[in-house]
Amino acid sequence: MRLPFFYGWVVVAVTFVTMAIGVNARTAFSLFFPPIISEFGWERGVTAGAFSFGFVVSGIVSPLIGRLMDRAGPRAVMELGVVLMGGGLLLAPLTSTPWHLYVTIGVMVGAGSVCLGYSGQSLFLPNWFIRKRGFAIGIAFAGVGIGSVTLLPWVQHMIEQTGWRTACTAMGLLILVVLAPINLFLHKRPEDIGLQPDGDATPAAGAATPVSNIVDPVWVGTDWTLKRAVATARFWWIALGYFSGLYIWYAVQVHQTKFLLDIGFSPGVAVWALGIVSLLGIPGQILLGHVSDRIGREWVWAISCAGFAICFAALMALKFQPSLWLVYVMVFAQGALGYGLTSIMGAVVFEIFQGRHQGSIFGTIMLAALAGGAAGPWLTGFLYDRTGDYTLAFAIAMVVSGLSALSVWQAAPRKVRAVAGRLHKLKPGTSS
Repeated sequence: MRLPFFYGWVVVAVTFVTMAIGVNARTAFSLFFPPIISEFGWERGVTAGAFSFGFVVSGIVSPLIGRLMDRAGPRAVMELGVVLMGGGLLLAPLTSTPWHLYVTIGVMVGAGSVCLGYSGQSLFLPNWFIRKRGFAIGIAFAGVGIGSVTLLPWVQHMIEQTGWRTACTAMGLLILVVLAPINLFLHKRPEDIGLQPDGDATPAAGAATPVSNIVDPVWVGTDWTLKRAVATARFWWIALGYFSGLYIWYAVQVHQTKFLLDIGFSPGVAVWALGIVSLLGIPGQILLGHVSDRIGREWVWAISCAGFAICFAALMALKFQPSLWLVYVMVFAQGALGYGLTSIMGAVVFEIFQGRHQGSIFGTIMLAALAGGAAGPWLTGFLYDRTGDYTLAFAIAMVVSGLSALSVWQAAPRKVRAVAGRLHKLKPGTSS
């Protein structure tokens, strides 16, 4: 059956809803955290350790999920994620000892979140678009922001009215009832259902050869296995760029609320700042994704890293001048600029290592990224404990922001495949 629009937008819509529910179902742990501690009286470190353990599990399974995507496609990966995350949330209310929480929230929800979150979606979504790749991914990933401002208040209201167990069960049912059926609409690539990326018509015999986006034919002609990719400098530049990118992302996300409270802002302002960052991330991801299709992935990655650097500079300045306008600067730079990283994470890897094994390669690179996500909050907290304030930690994060931008620039996806806005600079060649 022919649709009046490109099927790739159905894939984007399914991803949008999956991200809105799947990513925020894991984030909701921060809402379950206080009532669980209140009920059981466990130490905070032991209880929070379930979430941290989930991060470790995410890192371990990420390469395995990439391999599963290469072999079985997105339906298998997404439905596995639905079963793991939905099952984990439905079993969590049976918790009576800490290890129960580690198995359900840690292992099951942690592993499921890799499938349903940024990592899993980035394994196939870039296949559907070439000219509008950044724009489409930006729209799909904006679902996380929409989910955070709709789903999380609902979960909090339910916790207050009926308790954390009921809220947890409701989240599990929502994942199974909504995400299990809609992810059956997914396909790995447009060619699997007789379409072309971006909805282009299949070139007719004898028609003029369209302009290719291939800049380096030798590189593109290589069958990139994980083993071959790991032997290149580009692989390690991307890994370093992504490690640094998630380092700065989570360093500020975990510590900014406590920092604002420490320097005298009210809890209302601190919570508002965190919420507005997510809200600004919605248009930020879409706009910067679109811009990356015009000027290149490296430029937008650098713009996003600059956003985080400005954010950390504003935080450092706030210690000496705790004014509301500096909070506005910090929030805008972090949300509208910094969150643009996610819209091009998949695109950078695909444009360099596109092929039969791209899932395994991306999954392995995400292992480095997740390590950065774990290192950022830990080292920032460690430096605070040693020095008594956040100044050194935030200064280091600014340096890491620059390192991330430099690394992706060195990986140079522009030297492998050109984005749509740069095609006019290339000579006509074979279509990619």
